[in-house]
Amino acid sequence: MKTTIYRFSFALALMLCMSFGAQAQEYQTGIGFRGGAASGLTVKHFIQSDAAIEGILSTSFKYRGTVITVLYEKHAQAFNASGLQWYYGLGGHVGFYNGHDYYDRNHRNYDDNVVGLGVDGILGLEYYIRDIPFTIGADVKPYFNIPRGGGFWDTALHVRYVF
Repeated sequence: MKTTIYRFSFALALMLCMSFGAQAQEYQTGIGFRGGAASGLTVKHFIQSDAAIEGILSTSFKYRGTVITVLYEKHAQAFNASGLQWYYGLGGHVGFYNGHDYYDRNHRNYDDNVVGLGVDGILGLEYYIRDIPFTIGADVKPYFNIPRGGGFWDTALHVRYVF
């Protein structure tokens, strides 16, 4: 499974580098849903023609908590296709978890509530549908969680209404 994720990530990164041409984004703000291991609401706002800030409010079903993520993303046209863009970026998150679900069952000294901080990355592909004001996309979002540590992958699909 890890080998497949690494190959997929490498292929996305390679294609991103090959298609690295700046193009003005055709919308300013998008609001929608993100479905994956951590599902929730997503808001993306462009601060430059090729740079955006994305906020994600998600629910982590594995750790039974709520996570707020903020990412800075760079965008570039993909495959010379109109409306198709690669994006990559970095950011961070803060999560609020139930300690009974966050720690494993052998951990005796857990708090009832846990606040976790972390570092996030993102690599994705997004398509803007001009006939209807929506984008659809897919991404891989690796993150490192503190205090528990460890690296994890979150893959997701998203749909956003854009204006």
